[in-house]
This record gives sequence, C-alpha cells and structure tokens, in this order.
Amino acid sequence: MDTQINLRRFDFTRDSFAFANELIWEYRPDATTGRVEFRPRTPKPGYAHRCFVLTRAARQFLYHAAFDARLSPADEPAFRRKIREVMSRSPRKPCLQGGEVVFPGYADLRGFSAAWEKLLKAECGGAWQSYVLRSHWRMVFPISRAHQARTAARLVAAIKENLSPIIHLVKFPSLTINHGMVLFEAAETPGGVEFSAYDPNDPARPARLAFDRATKTFSLPPNRYWAGGVLDVIEIYQSWLM
Repeated sequence: MDTQINLRRFDFTRDSFAFANELIWEYRPDATTGRVEFRPRTPKPGYAHRCFVLTRAARQFLYHAAFDARLSPADEPAFRRKIREVMSRSPRKPCLQGGEVVFPGYADLRGFSAAWEKLLKAECGGAWQSYVLRSHWRMVFPISRAHQARTAARLVAAIKENLSPIIHLVKFPSLTINHGMVLFEAAETPGGVEFSAYDPNDPARPARLAFDRATKTFSLPPNRYWAGGVLDVIEIYQSWLM
C-alpha cells in the first residue's frame, strides 16, 4: 500500500453522520414469519431515501477530508465550498496525504454534522442519487453462494487494508430490503465472520452483519426496518463498473 495515500480505518464515533436517513414507513417486522407490515409515517419525513447518499458521502469524507478543532470555524459559505469539494471527489480512491479538504473548528465528521446538519443534507446529494447508481444492475442477476463466499473474503481483506467497503444489502426481486452500509470491522467467529457497520438509518450505534461459512450466506438481525434473516450482499463503489 502506498504510504502517501490518506488511508485510515473508518471509526464509527468519528466518521459517521450524527443525523439519520429517515424512514418514510413505519415498519412492523415479524421475526416469526419474516413478513413486514408497514404504513406511511406521519408527518412525512423531510430527509429520506438517502442511505446510499450517506454511505458514499461518509467514505468521501473519510478519504478526502481532515478536521482540525484547533482552528477557528469557517462561515457557512466557506463550509459549503468545502463540502462541495469533498463531494466532487472519488468515493473509490483516497487522496494523497496533504491533499485533504480541511474543516476548521471541529474534531471529526460526527461533530461537524451535528453542528451543520442542514447544510450537509443540502449538499451531500438528493434522494434520486440513491436510485441512480451504476452498480444497481448487479442485483437483477443471480447471486450464487459462491459469489457470497467470495464477497465475504473480499470484504474481510478490504477491511484489513482500511478500505472501509460500502455494501448493498438486497433481497431481489421482493426488495424487502434495498439498503447501503459502510463496513469497518470484521471479527472471526466459530462459524464465519461478524462485520460491524455504519447504518445511515441508525447513527446511534453500529450495525452487525453476519456471514455463515457453512451456508455461504449473509444475515442481518431484526431492526426497525427489517424482520431479520438472510439477504444478499454486493460490494459497491469499488471499481468503475460498481
């Protein structure tokens, strides 16, 4: 690995956004049947359908931004320019050390996003960018167990190299889940691997994603929008095609 590349592992307490991608539905998952009942949230959320926007932006900040709490904070126009500069850079390749966009007055993205939530929501991207992804073609083709085993091995290797892989979690064609996360830890278990993830739907705590080597399957435990169970995982933002 080139030592001149700005590359450090994603730290949930520093590198995640303080605000959430809001859910437009109230979900009532049934862990027994796997079915999910849902109804529209009232009032309608103002910031939704941006899970892929936030995962991409989180890695762009990880790869291209630096924070310095010792400096005096900038004003809104200056911070807007800085955010736009970060958003214009590649989510696939880190910048060289010294080439980061510096955000003065804050120690990390977590603190900055708590203070400048409205500005970041306006500048990180619209909901349409979660739907128009070059990688979405992959989910419509069959995903084999061998593919999932290779994916798990590749994700573990990427985390060891501090690449903080972004994943697409999906059930196709039902689309009972169609979501993005950033992985940052991989722990070996007796039967497979347990990954820790930043879930933009829940910025309060890391999510857990498991891989079972015997069945070659990924699974996500129940949460506010998913009844729990097996799903498919695709690594995205890792090549020109994906």
